[in-house]
Amino acid sequence: RMSATVQTVSEQRFYTSIDSPIGELLLLGDGRALRGLYMQDGRKPVQVAPRWERSDATFAEVREQLREYFAGERTTFDDLPLALDGAQFERRVWRALQDIPYGETASYGEIARNVGQPGAARAVGLANGRNPIAVIVPCHRVIGANGDLVGYGGGLERKRLLLELEQGQGRLRM
Repeated sequence: RMSATVQTVSEQRFYTSIDSPIGELLLLGDGRALRGLYMQDGRKPVQVAPRWERSDATFAEVREQLREYFAGERTTFDDLPLALDGAQFERRVWRALQDIPYGETASYGEIARNVGQPGAARAVGLANGRNPIAVIVPCHRVIGANGDLVGYGGGLERKRLLLELEQGQGRLRM
């Protein structure tokens, strides 16, 4: 009986939805860490599950840091607790994404080399597409080997907007 209670608590999910310069963002968390940030206007909007509880207050710090980021005032999200659920390779890729400096980009091949699998550029692309925490885990900073903006779940226009913001070519209002 007690284990069921513990399990229920650990599976508790909170969510909120916020407007941003790149459209509606759905934030998902467990009360301790951010577990998801999804672009609802992108190719893969996430359905809110009936068991999730809406809680705007849970995400006050995330919301403030995103506002600062879109205003061009914040370049890192180092102090936000994140819970990245995925296969070991995916988690290695997502950690490598967090190492790409603000305002810079890396190719799928460079990320593959950084995670010790130089032939895995295509697998890096798949892991990048499964990143559950957009913007904060900056999958938008990954580009094709020839410098092209390729494959972004939020759409290439959003990818371009985020990269231009980070390269000092604009501010986005929240």
